[in-house]
Amino acid sequence: MGSRPAVLIAVALLLSASIAGAAERGCRRCHPVHYPERGACTECHRGEPRAVRKETAHFGFLPGRFSAFTLPGNDVVRRGEKIFENAACRRCHVSGGKGNRLTTDLDRLARDVPPTEVAASIRKPALAMPDFGFTEDQIVSLVNAIYAASRKTAIPDGRAPQVVHFTGTTPPEDVFQKKCGGCHRALTERLGVVGHGDIGPNLSGLFTVYYPATFRGNLPWNRKNLEEWLKNPRESRRTARMPPQRLTGEEFLSLLEILSVTAAGDRAVTPPVRWP
Repeated sequence: MGSRPAVLIAVALLLSASIAGAAERGCRRCHPVHYPERGACTECHRGEPRAVRKETAHFGFLPGRFSAFTLPGNDVVRRGEKIFENAACRRCHVSGGKGNRLTTDLDRLARDVPPTEVAASIRKPALAMPDFGFTEDQIVSLVNAIYAASRKTAIPDGRAPQVVHFTGTTPPEDVFQKKCGGCHRALTERLGVVGHGDIGPNLSGLFTVYYPATFRGNLPWNRKNLEEWLKNPRESRRTARMPPQRLTGEEFLSLLEILSVTAAGDRAVTPPVRWP
């Protein structure tokens, strides 16, 4: 009887050693080592290395193609940043602390949502989001750029995301729906999603610094430029397919109000459009 406690202690020590050894091996029980100079696997791939079950070990796991952002100076991230800028994603989203808060804050999203879900939302765009027709490689680069920007950004506790997806509240005679909506759509602060067309550019955030400077080739959009464009698009761009639009003074001011944006992640927007 006196030897039984000693046996139990020995068994306990063996079990502890076994569990510790399993934890030490972690991901290497199933995966070969790569980038050993980067330290633990979780530095790039997250997950739970002490877990034995695959489902638990892979909780929050980042697949290899979506973990390039953890490697300094990665070409995948650089490509994604260029795509992000060319697509003008900040006209609606905050990323890296900058952008209009018209919809999901991508800095917060990258902290809470797996990259596979972010990729899926780009592949099949949500309401009002343009379908850019990105290739799979471009989507992977974009997701890595989004996560890289989030990783470097401190999110203030008071910065709540603004998501504007109203339904059934747009007046039937809204000037955007009436004059622009057949070819364009936009996500707006006042009315949510307006318009239903995809022939023309998405006009979300038109007057902000995040919208591409495309008036006369390289100028930003403002009240004066929009007014000139609407009167005769071909005077500003010979190849323009858009016909002239006749708006009353009241309709034009209403259109300016609809397209104005004041809620920006860094407030780096042009001053709100003002009128008498």
